[in-house]
Amino acid sequence: MKKKTTKELLADSFLELAEKIPINKITIANIVDNCDVTQPTFYRYFKDKYDMIAWIYAQETGKNISKVGRNGYVFKDTFLDGMRFYDENRKFMVNALKHTSGRDSFLFQMSDMNIRFIENEIKKKLNVSECPQDLAAVVKMFCYGTNQFLYDWLIEKNDLTYEQVAKLMEESIPEVLRPYICE
Repeated sequence: MKKKTTKELLADSFLELAEKIPINKITIANIVDNCDVTQPTFYRYFKDKYDMIAWIYAQETGKNISKVGRNGYVFKDTFLDGMRFYDENRKFMVNALKHTSGRDSFLFQMSDMNIRFIENEIKKKLNVSECPQDLAAVVKMFCYGTNQFLYDWLIEKNDLTYEQVAKLMEESIPEVLRPYICE
């Protein structure tokens, strides 16, 4: 069994607290006390709790993205795995969406990371260092739209399963992006 890193222990502590306490009420002291480390240790890994939220999301998303191209796993499979994560961690996700704001808002961070992941896929396939401006604009529209839909789905808890939402996300990919993230 793999031993957890200090960074993972801090994240687990935060996720445990976020199951019960609004994120805007969780302090660094709460996080470190919950996992028996010191505040300086926390700051060695994260600049603040919002940095930690972004890291947790990036870890999960990156884990899925890294599977693309292996054993028949394609980019659209990341939608299903991502939606499963959202569903399994619904309390944390809703807490993060409801109790963060501004540039630190989870919705902003989620959109920003998704944009970067998709733009990286485009850059890899085109073998360029910058995503073309027209594609970058479509990526932003797609990510902002799907993330707003995810926000509504998580907050309102409608009857759609995470599998159905993943399928809808896949179906909503703009034609111009399909060659980069569907093939």
